[in-house]
Amino acid sequence: MKQLIEKANTLMEALPYIRRFSGKTFVIKYGGHAMADEKLKESFALDVVLLKSLGINTVIVHGGGPQINDTLKRYGIVSEFVRGMRVTDAETMQVVEMVLAGQVNKEVVGYLNQHGGRAVGLSGKDGTLLLAKKLLQEFRADDGTVEMVDIGYVGDVVKVNTDLIATLEQGKYIPVIAPIGVGLEGESYNINADLVAGRVAAALNAEKLILLTDINGVKDVNGTLLESLSVAELHRLIEEEAITGGMIPKVICCADALRDGVKKAHIIDGRMPHAVLLEIFTDVGIGTEITK
Repeated sequence: MKQLIEKANTLMEALPYIRRFSGKTFVIKYGGHAMADEKLKESFALDVVLLKSLGINTVIVHGGGPQINDTLKRYGIVSEFVRGMRVTDAETMQVVEMVLAGQVNKEVVGYLNQHGGRAVGLSGKDGTLLLAKKLLQEFRADDGTVEMVDIGYVGDVVKVNTDLIATLEQGKYIPVIAPIGVGLEGESYNINADLVAGRVAAALNAEKLILLTDINGVKDVNGTLLESLSVAELHRLIEEEAITGGMIPKVICCADALRDGVKKAHIIDGRMPHAVLLEIFTDVGIGTEITK
């Protein structure tokens, strides 16, 4: 009986959030360990299907770096990186598109549909969903000079075609987007999935942008998890070097999305089962909430 009462209390704790977010839009960046572990894949799929059944419009943007690395290795293609960005020549771009828009995208769609969802897989080329342009990467030489380097078919989002997403949402589908953009001449671009998620969230005026990562959230200089912080505090943490490496582009993506209309951003640990539900429908949450 005690366990049943605890379950009822959990549902009552979630009720105000269910009321508040019904009819709103969440954009979730799906990546990291949550995409590699079978139990976590199932957990994530169930979370998303539940959100949709509660009337929350859910859009998924997925990554796929490890899968790209494995496939490139099988083809004997060696990747180079400039400040964490993969140098993407034409041959590499073909593999990236094949893996992201084919293998990974359809696997995510399959899991969602298997667990009761109505998911549709897309790349940015479908309906010109993600109009893109070449992204030049900043490179700082040993002598301190800075130059902008062309690293191939790596792109930035120019425009998000929200009409296609809106049409799918009206049909109660869950859009699942591979981060491949299309240029004005039809060329494909490899785009950072965090960046795509942020731009899609901004274009949709989303209630929440949620990034699944392989860490607990944002921490201060003492390593203490920060449950909530503002954009101003976030920039201060970067200056203090509490936020370093691969976390910097993630938090900047959140800051940009908030500036462009997203209500709140969340960085959460995707290694925890049902991480999305625990962050959204509990009073304390499990990760870091970022506000304007």
